[in-house]
Amino acid sequence: MLIKKLKEMYEQMDGQTVTLQGWVRTNRNSKAVGFIELNDGTCFSNVQIVYGDSLADFAAISKITLGSAIEVEGTLVCTPKGKQPFEIQAQKMTVLGMSEHDYPLQKKRHSFEYMREIPHVRPRANTYYAMFRLRSVLSMAIHTFFQDRGFVYIHTPIITGNDAEGAGECFTVTTRSDDEYEQDFFGKHAQLTVSGQLHVEPFALTYRNVYTFGPTFRAENSNTTRHASEFWMIEPELAFADLNDNMDCVEEMIKYCINYCLEHAKEEMEFFNRIIDKHCIERVTKVANSEFKRMTYTEAIEELMKVKDRFENKNIYWGMDLQSEHERYICEKVINGPVFLIDYPKEIKAFYMRVNEDNKTVAACDLLVPYVGELIGGSQREERYDVLVNKMKELGIGQESLQWYLDLRRFGGCKHSGFGLGFDRMLMYLTGMQNIRDVQPYPRTPRNLIF
Repeated sequence: MLIKKLKEMYEQMDGQTVTLQGWVRTNRNSKAVGFIELNDGTCFSNVQIVYGDSLADFAAISKITLGSAIEVEGTLVCTPKGKQPFEIQAQKMTVLGMSEHDYPLQKKRHSFEYMREIPHVRPRANTYYAMFRLRSVLSMAIHTFFQDRGFVYIHTPIITGNDAEGAGECFTVTTRSDDEYEQDFFGKHAQLTVSGQLHVEPFALTYRNVYTFGPTFRAENSNTTRHASEFWMIEPELAFADLNDNMDCVEEMIKYCINYCLEHAKEEMEFFNRIIDKHCIERVTKVANSEFKRMTYTEAIEELMKVKDRFENKNIYWGMDLQSEHERYICEKVINGPVFLIDYPKEIKAFYMRVNEDNKTVAACDLLVPYVGELIGGSQREERYDVLVNKMKELGIGQESLQWYLDLRRFGGCKHSGFGLGFDRMLMYLTGMQNIRDVQPYPRTPRNLIF
């Protein structure tokens, strides 16, 4: 029987015999009685197995090591006055797979740095056990939100021939040892995608509302706690939608995901609130209950200029790319809550963003939230063919390789908008985890490819 199911119906099963399989989290014993904490992966909390010296193999059971896989047959006994609502009094125990004595998760506190060296075992440690279940729950929240609203899920390619952001920080995909890409597998320079956005836009002009949710890659040689070379992105695209419609969708999605995780990963969120960040539930609940304010980039610069001496980066000017300390000041001190910054200078934003009437700014938005700063970036896309062509020329972006993207403006184009949410950063925000390497099952960072 599954432990999760048992926890839901234990009151009706008092005195009944049950059989469980799982892994030993702890095994402690005295001369006459022993206790095993058993977890089978179906829920966060363990179940207590009690075994006494009346069992013929008591001595052998008392030596079962941490991490071992076992099967237990025993009687369920309700314990209303105990720490747990019930326990299993073992009648029979079978070792299905003994864990050797060099099992790396012994009964002591291990550092996150150590855990990153053993990604094949660390899911069994409480923090990662909670994290990777929450990762699954948040994935489901994303899909449920969009599917319930009629969005179509599009699988965009991982291998691409263009750099969506124009940053040039791409991994090359090749079968050659030189740079003769014309003779390569695809007959041209191929790369791992940095974004699914350009490839999902054509589907928005077919199905109206679409989204992609998959891995993206950046060859940025960065070892910060917020950057990884491989990460997952959610990138919706909405046809007939302007920047305001886009921000409305962002706000609704964030609130939905927070509430979904608090409901469907209650034990995991309580663990993070107790062990990692004692304010994470309060913080995200406040965001879920907040009205997301809107402020122009120009207004934000004016606010930052008033207090520029408080920042590490004191060189505040219109046209700068805001740093995390600036973003956090705006949302934590000026707004005291989530805020969209809009209308950024066109020089610091991507080529596909719609140019505003002032010809200085673009219809872009960044959602800033307390504790992390920027969480989501989005924009209304430039739907005017000539304007987009001229912008690409100004930036030196080759028209030939993106003619297919330009054609969307010629073949029944319309105003449309979209945004990108970094899935891993959303997990960091929900839990208070400080390093992106601790929210990914197998983190990929510079000079780190152990597994």
